[in-house]
Amino acid sequence: MTPSASPSGPATSTRRPNVLVFFTDQQRWDTTGLHGNPLGLTPVLDRLAAEGVSVDRSFTCQPVCAPSRASLQTGQYPTTTGVFRNGLSLPRDTPSLARSFRDAGYATGYIGKWHLAGDHTSGPVPEEDRAGYDHWLAANLLEFTSDAYETTLYDGDGAPHRFEGYRADALGTAAIDFIDRDRDRDRGRDEDRPFFLFLSFLEPHHQNSRDDYPAPTGYSDRYATPWVPSDLAALGGGNWAEHLPGYYGMVRRLDEVLGRVVSALERRGELDETVILFTSDHGCHFKTRNDEYKRSVHDASLRVPTVLRGPGLRGGVRLPELVSHVDLPPTLLRAAGVPVPKEMQGRSLLPLVPGGAGGHGGAGEDAEWPREVLFQISESEVGRGLRTDRWKYAATAPDADAWNDPRAERYQDAYLYDLRSDPDELMNLVADPAYGHVLEELRQRLVRRIVDSGEPRPTVTAHEPAPKADSEDTV
Repeated sequence: MTPSASPSGPATSTRRPNVLVFFTDQQRWDTTGLHGNPLGLTPVLDRLAAEGVSVDRSFTCQPVCAPSRASLQTGQYPTTTGVFRNGLSLPRDTPSLARSFRDAGYATGYIGKWHLAGDHTSGPVPEEDRAGYDHWLAANLLEFTSDAYETTLYDGDGAPHRFEGYRADALGTAAIDFIDRDRDRDRGRDEDRPFFLFLSFLEPHHQNSRDDYPAPTGYSDRYATPWVPSDLAALGGGNWAEHLPGYYGMVRRLDEVLGRVVSALERRGELDETVILFTSDHGCHFKTRNDEYKRSVHDASLRVPTVLRGPGLRGGVRLPELVSHVDLPPTLLRAAGVPVPKEMQGRSLLPLVPGGAGGHGGAGEDAEWPREVLFQISESEVGRGLRTDRWKYAATAPDADAWNDPRAERYQDAYLYDLRSDPDELMNLVADPAYGHVLEELRQRLVRRIVDSGEPRPTVTAHEPAPKADSEDTV
């Protein structure tokens, strides 16, 4: 890939830019060279960041598949969409990226994993559950309709399409087919019609059926002695020693697929007229924080790599602001000159980028950029938390049902990490009385952010120590 240089700032063409989302699953931010990984896994992504915008501190709204995906399709928090855990369907009347782009005259397409049509189907997704996308080649639960070298996707009529080769390669080929011909053929429009394509991979998520990370043949061997992130090395336990080689191999192949897609845009002369967003739904802690891979308050679960490139998103900028997934949909719409639905709760990043165009999108457009991001936790526990520049704070609802309750009326302090002295989040300070003043301030900030997100005002109380065991011997 050798993208041609162009000045920072909005495109001068009167044609609206294409928009491409390259979306991975369960990818830690520190798998990338731009975040210090020394293995050379992401040269294409690193180059896009060097030419565009790296959102250096980017966080999911909730570290589990369906809720985070709902946020990226809608610009809303998971509890606003109603998809507060896996297995729930995105409401059919929810304003979405696809509907906004379609109404603006875009050819819209979705390829890959959906995970927003409930658990009643693993494969075909009914048209009314596709959030407004026209071109469709996807599976609701791709992890159950495919394996590393066996991929089945379903078209708009529900017919299966089986692909040979490695799964990420198959999705990349389908995306290039859409870019080259499918949108024109399907819609009967001329080639000048811009597209919005959401390309959603399963990699580097584990293969559920056997709990492993199947890299392309030979790729695990390249990373047999892997670089180990400091949090994993410090915590010990988990299964990272077994799975990092395969995980890194999957990340490497994703970057190669990204290179193929970027080359296709360059070959068509559309690269500099395309807004590209690369991000992931959540991270991965390799069973070091709980008995699976995410669903925890830690950066290993919450923090993801996020890069933007395109008109108005140039110059090798590294944004220091704390950014939420709800901010990415309004950013894409503003970058394309498409109105942002009032229901979106995030804000466009464009005003933060030198030379960026457009105002804030979504809520609070006249306010300063927030000093924290709000996150929600479900399935493992019902929790709400803040990630600030220095602190990670979260409160949980001990009496809530983590699977069935989307929220709680009462939370209590559960986690406090000083990220300045403890970036790997190894020492929970929540019970240390020396931090009482910090906790009090963070409680107040958390309540404000919960209310701003559209939830009822909860009560958040101090940490309650577990009762001490009776020290007397029992007979």
